[in-house]
Amino acid sequence: MASAPESLTLARHRDRSGRRRDPWVRRVGFALLPVIPVLALLNFFGQRPQTSSAAVGDARLQVYAPSTVRGGLVYTARFRVDALHDIKGAVLILAPGWADQYTFNGVAPQPVSEASANGRLSFTLGHIPQGEHFTLFVSLQVNPTNVGHHGQTVWLYDDKKELAVIHREITIWP
Repeated sequence: MASAPESLTLARHRDRSGRRRDPWVRRVGFALLPVIPVLALLNFFGQRPQTSSAAVGDARLQVYAPSTVRGGLVYTARFRVDALHDIKGAVLILAPGWADQYTFNGVAPQPVSEASANGRLSFTLGHIPQGEHFTLFVSLQVNPTNVGHHGQTVWLYDDKKELAVIHREITIWP
């Protein structure tokens, strides 16, 4: 039978003297592995949408979108405008946080026109009669390199008159 290499010692390698904590470090590390999926199931990393709303005398604005997401996530934000009075020229304006480091996949239904000013996205929705509502769906994908907190303010205008504002923030996890 061949002898053990000189670099091996029975006390250290067979009897594991001085390494009493090593098994516990491995066991604790292994026990922590399921923590990440459990946190994801509890929505810690986000993607469940939340409703934010603002109401004034002429209109009510609702935004239904997640406030916490992960990089690479594809989701749809829903913007609903309820006309409490006639809105002649409804315009929905989104802060740069809605488009910066996002892939903008599409809008449904198509607004009357789309524009951009100072990094803000502008969607002209047109006339919304009193008692009616208009719902706009925007499909977005978070770019994987986009991490941190971003402001996602939404403004509703009737031509040049501001009707409602929703200030919200999104947190993006890597």
